[in-house]
Amino acid sequence: MPFLILVSLIWGFSFVIIKGSLTSLDSNFVAFARLLLSLIVFLPFLRPARIPFSGKLQLMMIGGVQYGVMYLAYIAAFRDLPAHVVALLTTTTPIFVSIVSSLYAGKIRRSALWIALLAVAGGAVLEFPDQPLAASLRGTLLVQISNAAFAFGQVAYGRWMASRTGLKDRSIFAFLYAGAAAVTAVFALFAAEYDRVSIQPHQWYALLYLGVIASGLAFFLWNVGARKVDEGVLAIMNNMKIPVAVIASLVILGERTGGVRLLTGCFLIGSALYLNDRFRDKTPMD
Repeated sequence: MPFLILVSLIWGFSFVIIKGSLTSLDSNFVAFARLLLSLIVFLPFLRPARIPFSGKLQLMMIGGVQYGVMYLAYIAAFRDLPAHVVALLTTTTPIFVSIVSSLYAGKIRRSALWIALLAVAGGAVLEFPDQPLAASLRGTLLVQISNAAFAFGQVAYGRWMASRTGLKDRSIFAFLYAGAAAVTAVFALFAAEYDRVSIQPHQWYALLYLGVIASGLAFFLWNVGARKVDEGVLAIMNNMKIPVAVIASLVILGERTGGVRLLTGCFLIGSALYLNDRFRDKTPMD
């Protein structure tokens, strides 16, 4: 639990750093740079001889989705949405955790799919007022892709480690970041707009902090902590960063929001989270 609380506080301020310092840079480059730094941090702890080749590939695949796909979508969303809206939209992650868990069990819980749609509707209500609806919807979709990728990784890594109790997280975590760096490297090479990669000194500091602390250290602590709590506690901790991020975005960045729209979106998302918890233990349906 202490690991999850610490990470939630770190992530709460990361929304402000990304929106305030890095949106002028290409999001594909930012994702790659951040994850490459995370990989460098954990390379000294890597013990590759302890894992067969198939296990290494599995870990890289998990990391490629959980961190690679997640960051490509998540960072791109800041171009369309203010930081406090991105933060609020990440509240649907526990719903995707339930869906992924159901899929691993070989069942699809239909109620979870409807609940996810309700949460997405709540996010759509949080349209940024100074831009076209299409941009807000694009940003909303990107955050949901990010949430689904992060949820997959949490579940997949927990299941992978459950049968390998002799392994230490720090001795294998570099494989996750290697997979993530590989995925983002492809986009950085072939999709990045390098005319938007003129990095100022303060942006280097932001990238170093996000790559080493908010990604490298925090994701390690999160995955370790997530394996020590049940799904209900994990769902709560997934959303602990939200109030910190929203308050910091409104106060530090001076973002504006419509009161009615904010309350309506929060109500719909909150209802989805309540229903997800309420029906989580019911028998999944085809």
